[in-house]
Amino acid sequence: MKHLITGATGNIGSLVTHRLIERGIRPCIFVRDEAKARELFGGAVDIRVGDLGASQRSLAAAFAGMDTLFLLNSGPDLAARDRVAARAARTAGVSHLVKLSTLDVLSGVGTGPWHAQGETAVQESGLDYTFIRSAGFMSNALYWAEAIKTERVLRSSTGDGKIAFIHPADIADVAVHALTTRDLRREAVVITGPKALSYAEMADVVGSASGKRIRYVPISDREARFGRDAYAEAVTDIWRAIREGRLTTTTDAVQRIIGRAPYSFEQWVTENLDEFIERGRTRGTRAQS
Repeated sequence: MKHLITGATGNIGSLVTHRLIERGIRPCIFVRDEAKARELFGGAVDIRVGDLGASQRSLAAAFAGMDTLFLLNSGPDLAARDRVAARAARTAGVSHLVKLSTLDVLSGVGTGPWHAQGETAVQESGLDYTFIRSAGFMSNALYWAEAIKTERVLRSSTGDGKIAFIHPADIADVAVHALTTRDLRREAVVITGPKALSYAEMADVVGSASGKRIRYVPISDREARFGRDAYAEAVTDIWRAIREGRLTTTTDAVQRIIGRAPYSFEQWVTENLDEFIERGRTRGTRAQS
């Protein structure tokens, strides 16, 4: 089987690529930056250079010879991009498309409508598919890192609402399972972290790991908003849904699919603690201040 991974130099795509390599599989990756790809993967991958915003004809040529495609699109135009990519994959002879989607397809919140249209486009292509409807990524917490590092504060408009963020490694492991087996063909699987936590609780986790007290400061959507484009509006919609208690979903899908429990937020913080602490200080020093 020949696997083509899009988004391979990004957060999830790189993990999927590395896991395939670890299994003794030589994946093909579709990237815009060949030099960055070589830096990440050396000679362990085949590289095709291009852009998912290209024409159907160009993508069909790039996808030629592949059996599976891991598709990762983002942004307000992702449905149109999914449609072109799915049609190109069908033309190229790809037999199975694994799309990284979002559980917000079910609620219609945030980017959910974009991904719902993308899923429909993939289904209409006639390809076998797997939709991985993921909760928000634990790595999104990196957006809090600067304020936590410099002010020991996490500001958010999510109030006391909770969400079960998922570890990127869990997403990658489910994706690899989908790519390398027939178990999830024609399925849409909803994957989440093990427990829904409030932002205040997540601040406490970071504080416990760093030996610092991290304050959670509730703010308004207007104060939290980082732009005026469609993506900023979608993210604000997600914050609102969290605050209103509409995104507390948890599932056992990770356990069921790959045979282990999903990783906790505590584990993710431990792995990424350096992102939340002041450089040049030891943990012991932090704990004393």
